[in-house]
Amino acid sequence: MHDNLGHTLIVDEEPGMPKPIAENWFTVEHLSDGVSRIYEPHMADWLRCNIWHVRGRDRDLVIDTGMGVRPMLEEMTQLTQRPVTAIVTHSHFDHSGGLYEFKTRCCHPVEAPTMAAPTLANTVADTGYVRAEAFTALPYEGFSYKDYFVRPAPITDMLDEGDVVDLGDRVFHVMHLPGHSPGSIALYEKETGLLFSGDVVYDGELLDDLFHSNAEHLAESLNRLRELPVNTVHAGHYTSFNRQKLRTIIDEYLAGGRRPGDLDAWIRGEMEKTGE
Repeated sequence: MHDNLGHTLIVDEEPGMPKPIAENWFTVEHLSDGVSRIYEPHMADWLRCNIWHVRGRDRDLVIDTGMGVRPMLEEMTQLTQRPVTAIVTHSHFDHSGGLYEFKTRCCHPVEAPTMAAPTLANTVADTGYVRAEAFTALPYEGFSYKDYFVRPAPITDMLDEGDVVDLGDRVFHVMHLPGHSPGSIALYEKETGLLFSGDVVYDGELLDDLFHSNAEHLAESLNRLRELPVNTVHAGHYTSFNRQKLRTIIDEYLAGGRRPGDLDAWIRGEMEKTGE
């Protein structure tokens, strides 16, 4: 099956009993240092993106925006109380789907053309991750994963290595860390040692084999992070972790581990872990 742009769609039959319509699509977990984690609890753990909300004096920061299958600003009223800068660490569908909702939209210049004209292919939504098993409930009546797409979100502000994002009382430094994607970025707050790493590093299998991934570049980026004085890593997926865990993840990847291998087998394994 193909969409009207000729991209291949996953055509798995939707298994199991009919799924309920979720009353609330987003959940908020308030952490320390003015940081909250927003996530989509009805997405499978192996696909669920962490959406980070950082509160500042003059404006707030949202880092990554989830899949965009249901409007976030209607449900997350705390994101409308002051000006918000929304940043996607990279243009993959699970991080960039909700960017269109925000007025100030930022990413690395390499990823900007994708955000202006997203397709299933250039957002890697055609790689097999968007499937029935990814949803434990539906965002609205009539939803089908087969109809999923990413809405255009033209970038208003480009971010590159050495740029800073100033919230008035806290400053985040932009790091360009290619490998997972060519324009992957991370945000680092020197004063607190906080690192928002996107998909450059997280506590799971690291993807370096997508159509625009580069394993050599990813290794270089990880070696750079290994020497960074980090206290806490808030990653694009799964749980947050400290510097010791960061180094362990990096060392395991550089030694040849932390790669998912066959996608279907990996997803089955992840579902067995969580009982999905």
